[in-house]
Amino acid sequence: MQRCIKKMDHDLQQQVLRTDVAGMPLEWIGYQDAARLIALEQVSYSLGRIVYRIHGGVNAVTGIQSIIDVNAIIASQGLHPHSHLFSESYTPPLSNKALFRRDQSLCLYCGEQFPNALLSRDHVNPLSQGGQDIWGNVVTACKRCNNYKAGRTPEQAGMELLAIPFKPTHAEYVYLQGRQILADQMDFLLAHFPRNSQLRKRAEQGRLLTA
Repeated sequence: MQRCIKKMDHDLQQQVLRTDVAGMPLEWIGYQDAARLIALEQVSYSLGRIVYRIHGGVNAVTGIQSIIDVNAIIASQGLHPHSHLFSESYTPPLSNKALFRRDQSLCLYCGEQFPNALLSRDHVNPLSQGGQDIWGNVVTACKRCNNYKAGRTPEQAGMELLAIPFKPTHAEYVYLQGRQILADQMDFLLAHFPRNSQLRKRAEQGRLLTA
C-alpha cells in the first residue's frame, strides 16, 4: 500500500513524544512507529498539534481513503512496567550526548560553547583520586581545559567550576534525548520537571527571551 505523508509544517525527522497511559514521558519515536501504534489501536489518547497526516489506501467498498493523524504527543496503552524506577532515586544512563546537552555544549571551566567534537567529559573529582563516573561528578569541558586540568580537582588546578553538576530526572533525560522539541511537547515535559529544575529555569528563560 502506497502512503502519502503530509508534513504539517515539519520535516520527516520531527519526533513524536510517546507516554504511557498515565502520562509518564517514555521516549521519542518517529512517525512510522507512531502511525503503527495508532493503526493497531494501541494509543489511548493524543495531545498537541497534528504533526503528520498519513493518507493510506482507498477502501474498495466505501471508496473512502484511510487517514491517520499523528499528534505531537501520543499515550500508548498500559503503564510502563518500570515506572517505579522514575522516582527521585532513578538514575538515567550517562552518555556524552546527554551530558553535553545538559550543559548546553558549554565548557564549564572557560564558559565558551563548542561543537561536540571539541568537547569531553571531565570528572570534577578525578577518577585517579577516587571520583566516580556519575552525573553528580561530571561536567562538560573543552578538550583544552580538560587536558590542562588533567588528574587534578578544580581547586588543585586553580580553575573555577561555573556550575554544579546534577543528575537529571527521568523526564529531564527524555528532554535531553530530544532533537527539535515543539512548544506543546516542551509544555508537557515541563509539567514533569521538578520545581527547582535547572533545565526548567533554562527553558523558561529561553521562552522569555524569544517572547
